Amino acid sequence: MKHEELTEKIIECFYSVYNRLGYGFLENVYEKAMLIELKRIGLKAVRQFPISVSYRDQNVGEYFADILVENKVILELKTVRKLDKEHEYQLINYLKATDIEVGLLFNFGRKPEFRRKVFSNRPTY
Repeated sequence: MKHEELTEKIIECFYSVYNRLGYGFLENVYEKAMLIELKRIGLKAVRQFPISVSYRDQNVGEYFADILVENKVILELKTVRKLDKEHEYQLINYLKATDIEVGLLFNFGRKPEFRRKVFSNRPTY
């Protein structure tokens, strides 16, 4: 799997944060805690990474991914009852709009859960 070692470390950080904070905080709290945990283990991570969406070479929108790790993996954090397909599509769209091919979707809900998504931006012929 692409970036397997890195994503395993990130997933460990997710469970560390979840086990320490538990359920019930706002997404922003978990985002800040994840950043602390990622940096604690020596990973480069930035919050609110800007993503521009283009259509026919024109900017049609801007979004912000919750966290970008090592310029290789986008993290999208949720605090919902359970993850839905719409949450997965959001992450896939972030991958489509960038050169980044791997994303992790984390839910700090009553039960911790995550999804790993990969989207290749290479043209297929």
